[in-house]
Amino acid sequence: MSVQLGMPLPPAGDGTGSSVSAPPPRPAGTPPGLFDRYGRRATDMRLSLTDKCNLRCTYCMPAEGLEWLSKQAVMTAAEIVRLVRIGVEQLGVRELRLTGGEPLVRADLVDIISALRAAHPELPISMTTNGVGLDKKAAALKEAGLSRINVSLDSLHEETFTKLTRRPFLDKVLAGVDAARAAGLGPVKINAVLMRGINDAESPELLAWALERGYELRFIEQMPLDADHGWTRRDMITAAEIRELLSRDFALAADPRERDGAPAERFEVRRRDPASVQATGPLLGTVGIIASVTEPFCSDCRRTRITAEGKIMSCLFSREEFDLLGLLRSGASDEELAQRWQDAMWIKPKAHGMDHSGLGAPDFVQPDRSMSAIGG
Repeated sequence: MSVQLGMPLPPAGDGTGSSVSAPPPRPAGTPPGLFDRYGRRATDMRLSLTDKCNLRCTYCMPAEGLEWLSKQAVMTAAEIVRLVRIGVEQLGVRELRLTGGEPLVRADLVDIISALRAAHPELPISMTTNGVGLDKKAAALKEAGLSRINVSLDSLHEETFTKLTRRPFLDKVLAGVDAARAAGLGPVKINAVLMRGINDAESPELLAWALERGYELRFIEQMPLDADHGWTRRDMITAAEIRELLSRDFALAADPRERDGAPAERFEVRRRDPASVQATGPLLGTVGIIASVTEPFCSDCRRTRITAEGKIMSCLFSREEFDLLGLLRSGASDEELAQRWQDAMWIKPKAHGMDHSGLGAPDFVQPDRSMSAIGG
């Protein structure tokens, strides 16, 4: 099915939380592109295809799920293609990550990727998924033009996986990971969140599994983006603790490659001599740690986010959202859409939704949305 630009849908609603229709204009003379007041330029676009998900991960969603957006409120395939084109051609977007919710639940996913690839033959297009159903779609996604894939996987044990996701789908996820590798969607990256007393002790085993299969594992500090608002810094497994857990079996050394704005700090991995802390044997691969809470990398953030209903979020923790889809559906030109996008990014907060970093700071307020509703 090809993506057609048909009649526009009715204007999008006002959304949720502290959504605002239009930001104040940025200063005259600011160069074109997604710049902010701190000199950062966003070139990495994270675009959510849906807020729906078929898992109920404890660090993201309540057990009963969330109230999903209506079909009318969510961007159509044609609207997605148009916004990506504006980002690439007018605003300097250089890579695209499709997120959710769970992108695989969207019936027109393959068509969206095919249309994006046709419009932008050289654009790196990746996707983050929980892997449920990926085994059936990996080959088609590759053929459509998807560059690579990230799969969320927090445990290799059925009991632990089910406790964390509230769904007994570990076999489906593992099948999806294998299918992604077979389809050539590499390097396959595995994202894992460690929860204290639940899966933290499994981290060396998960790393050994990933290294053996050639996957790139990244551990992610749990962030205060759960729908239940139950996050506490005390219960979070920190980056320092992750390194300590892994050091029982592995020796980690800083990866000499430039980080280049990537959220993960990479480490080269070798086996550790059981009798000492010294590395032994050949390089096994790398592991990444995304320390958004304790070792923030906000000063080099290059991301701009569009939610499934077309809201601009300049920061994952921002409590301000600006409507792009409503403007598009009202008949706005590409130039008008680009201007609003630039204005919204100009007032991007310095860090963690504030003008200073610190998720443990007294003035930090957790966003109303969970990660699944924002799009990572």
